[in-house]
Amino acid sequence: MLKTSLGEISVTPIADESLGVRSMCTFVETPNVDALIDPGVSLGSRVFTLPHPLEYKALKENRDRIEKYADQATVITISHYHFDHITPTFTDYTWNWSNLEAAKRIFHGKLVLAKSARSKINPSQRRRGWLFKKTTREFLKEIHKADGITFDFEKTQLKFSEPVFHGEEDTFLGWVVMLTISYNGKKVMHASDVQGPMSDKTLNKILIENPDLLLIGGPPSYLTGFKINEKAIQKGIKNLSVLAKRIPSIIIMHHLLRDEKWKELSKPVFNTAKKVGHKVVTAAEFMGKPNKFLEFKRETLYKTKPPDDSFIKWTKLPRLKQKKTSPPL
Repeated sequence: MLKTSLGEISVTPIADESLGVRSMCTFVETPNVDALIDPGVSLGSRVFTLPHPLEYKALKENRDRIEKYADQATVITISHYHFDHITPTFTDYTWNWSNLEAAKRIFHGKLVLAKSARSKINPSQRRRGWLFKKTTREFLKEIHKADGITFDFEKTQLKFSEPVFHGEEDTFLGWVVMLTISYNGKKVMHASDVQGPMSDKTLNKILIENPDLLLIGGPPSYLTGFKINEKAIQKGIKNLSVLAKRIPSIIIMHHLLRDEKWKELSKPVFNTAKKVGHKVVTAAEFMGKPNKFLEFKRETLYKTKPPDDSFIKWTKLPRLKQKKTSPPL
């Protein structure tokens, strides 16, 4: 387990690729506030097949963990409206293990601080943000726009950045807001889906905050040559190395960990951190657990641990019926 000098701030990663799913969900506690960050979890599409049963088992386990920590939370924050960062209210067992009741268990009676669904947002996330507000307003306590705003909870400060790019500058994926939680001179920063960051503007914003612990999504190297060019991936690795030199402790999360070669690609980051006595770990390693990468092992899992007949039967259901039916585990 990574030891960090954060005083009375406690950080618990809840869900992440190193825990078998797509997510950056994190729970941060101070004497004044218990914050659940980005309470979403999902599985990713790959060209060869649907997720393996072990992935669905991890999805359910991580969904249950999110609901458990939501029960303790006094505030929930949302960086953007992708479903691996926010629990939708519709039923979808194929990718999100979500339904209205799960959303109610997470958001009922909660104060929610969320990325604006009106400004600096792409069309798909605008629709998702609108739908989230419409379908949760009856059971939320309050929801407030977070973009560029600082919220004080006695001696604890939740500071949201202005929207930054979801990866490359001017990307079609839109924008996210980063969150810095401060208490008694210590800072934890959650930089969701900045992908390295690939943007120098985002890099500078993180450096200015100068957190003691940074949770950050790495670049999506598994998409190299498909949706992202090699130059952009290398820019993300380069900027992550800059952060490793300046920030004492980093938890590397999300997109990068979907690549089987993530550790090799990250050598410059680990080497830079080692030279200055800093630490870079995964969320699982931070908690003293073994990494549980599943997505990039999917094809192998189907060969070495073939699903039983009941699961295969579920995969052949019509798409809409499949989404409304939980897979047999």
